[in-house]
Amino acid sequence: MQAYEFINNLIPPLKPKDKAKMALTWMEEIRTNMLPVVENNRFMGFVTDNLIYTLNNPELQISKIALEFSACFVYQEKHIYDVIKVASEYHSHMVAVIDKETNYLGVVTMEDAIGAFADSLSIQSQGAVLVLSMFMTDYSLFEIARIVESENAKILSSFISNDPLDDSKIKVTLKLDKSELRHIKATLERFGFRIIDHYQEEDSGGEEQERIDNLLRFLQI
Repeated sequence: MQAYEFINNLIPPLKPKDKAKMALTWMEEIRTNMLPVVENNRFMGFVTDNLIYTLNNPELQISKIALEFSACFVYQEKHIYDVIKVASEYHSHMVAVIDKETNYLGVVTMEDAIGAFADSLSIQSQGAVLVLSMFMTDYSLFEIARIVESENAKILSSFISNDPLDDSKIKVTLKLDKSELRHIKATLERFGFRIIDHYQEEDSGGEEQERIDNLLRFLQI
């Protein structure tokens, strides 16, 4: 799941000589509020509609506008997780992708990245999401899996992130193949694990986007 696999070829790059009005036209056509700017195959940053509207000069060349997020990029071989991390750091819904020679390859949108991220966590599979909080020194996926499997369930995938409520701890998000969590939660708690959130899915009737939104709320990316 490398970044280049998810490049959105429908997002065109602007050139410094292009005018602001052209940028706004493209943004309207593809329904976005930002576009990458590329010069000599080098990523320069993003221009946003807010920047253009603030300057209020449709004839102004992009080269005359102070671009944003010039460091909002990842190398092509980086995992889709890194794309989401960079997007979160810059509060951007696009991340540029470059090769080892820093040549611009395209952009990955957050919509595409989240879709890939959700697939990687088996979010489409029937089951439940369980979120634990613990010290990194206490983390053992083997031990957690052993406890979960003792309740006739399996971990489909797992994800580690920082606990925003306690910098000294991590959050471990687990996607399980069972929807019923009562016994699993009780057993984990009996072994000293702290459960801070959970999401139980019903039969496949839920909306995909709602499930993704809930998962991202748990992860707090």
